[in-house]
Amino acid sequence: MEFRQQIEELLNTFLVEREDLYLIDLKISTADAITVILDGDNGVSLQDCLDASRAIENNMDREEHDFSLQVMSAGLSEPLVTPRQFRKNIGRELEIILTDSKEIEGELIKVEDDKITLIMKYRKPKEVGKGKVDVVEERELPYTEIKKALVAVKF
Repeated sequence: MEFRQQIEELLNTFLVEREDLYLIDLKISTADAITVILDGDNGVSLQDCLDASRAIENNMDREEHDFSLQVMSAGLSEPLVTPRQFRKNIGRELEIILTDSKEIEGELIKVEDDKITLIMKYRKPKEVGKGKVDVVEERELPYTEIKKALVAVKF
């Protein structure tokens, strides 16, 4: 069995047992450095990362195949990629780069299998006269139009 396939099977077995966790990314370098990025419906604890790491390490033979392993949670710097991740962040402000490179910000209010809905609040110039008006716009975005979506960190 191919090395990557072994790792994927071990991870999938672990994730079947832990339905609250899901895989965001699996990277294996040419030097067999494995990086696993997990997320969870209720976040990811250090213990969750340790359990995932053990599920892989305890079932692989280092004598047969030497590797390094790093298991981590998806942090704030990681983009949202799955509908499940978006659902977890309903009510939060998102910064989104669209496929046409435009950047928008808005509060995530709805998540569907093929699109998300944001409430965007901004100011725009009045159509007549000087000054600006406040605008509140609801916008649906298909996942196909989203290049990158991050949770906005506000202090």
